[in-house]
Amino acid sequence: MTSIDVQDLTKEYGTTRAVDGLTFSVVPGRVTGFLGPNGAGKSTTMRLVLGLDRPTSGTATLGGRPYATLVEPLRHVGALLEAQAAHGSRTARDHLRTLAVSNRVADRRVDEVLEETGLAAVARRRVKTYSLGMRQRLGIAAALLGDPPVVMLDEPSNGLDPEGIIWIRELMRRLAREGRTVLVSSHLMNETASFADHLVVLGRGRLLADTPVREFIDARVQPRVRVRTSDGTALRDALARHGYEAMESEDGRWTVLHARVEDIGRLVSDASVPILELAAEEGTLEQAYLDLTASEAEFTAKQSASQPQEA
Repeated sequence: MTSIDVQDLTKEYGTTRAVDGLTFSVVPGRVTGFLGPNGAGKSTTMRLVLGLDRPTSGTATLGGRPYATLVEPLRHVGALLEAQAAHGSRTARDHLRTLAVSNRVADRRVDEVLEETGLAAVARRRVKTYSLGMRQRLGIAAALLGDPPVVMLDEPSNGLDPEGIIWIRELMRRLAREGRTVLVSSHLMNETASFADHLVVLGRGRLLADTPVREFIDARVQPRVRVRTSDGTALRDALARHGYEAMESEDGRWTVLHARVEDIGRLVSDASVPILELAAEEGTLEQAYLDLTASEAEFTAKQSASQPQEA
């Protein structure tokens, strides 16, 4: 089994501790989202795993081995950290062929990943003519070149159009289904929720959460139920008798806090309250993430007193 294992990992830059005693594992067969505010230590941790920085203490290994000890590392781990890594004067195909030769990857694999990432038609154009989205696809092609069991991607949807975002989402899921270890760093909460099975969340260099996505959300966002009725008084009274708190919005819908739809459905049925709409309001990853990291962000914008308060 090829996993990413981080054990008591610490990295200090002078008096700044960017990574503070991290311990977690990323296992095969699922997509792990790597989240945290700016300055949380995500990029530093990925660089430490890839041997681009040395830890102050602790270890980061791939399949039990430090990256620096891997022979032909592209066959073991593929990574996208920076879309601008390719030399602008080279063609995309030449860039990938150079990487392939240095890691004894067959030349046919270059054409395969160019096709897979949608770059086959522009493979002989110089990289400096590429858009950001095309450079991003080239970085992903390089990460896949050695057909590695471990894939690490930092903001992979950056610069991609909607079709590209759907493509990268399905690619990550497919890699996980194939039994690979997939770690994806992102700031896009809704997008992360669409592909991640598991989350590792950092704040100020420390581990805040290491849990399945659904458990992460359910632990931090209380369930709510949305109700619409032709008899608001009867609904309010029925809910109050059972200790539920409810709020009515301007459009006539009621939101019942800390409730599950099956319980409210049974309650209003027993009370013969006429119901026009009854639906669960699931918590979102964004809500849960903001709840957890509110005090961990390095940079936050203060709201002007003249600005209207958000609901």
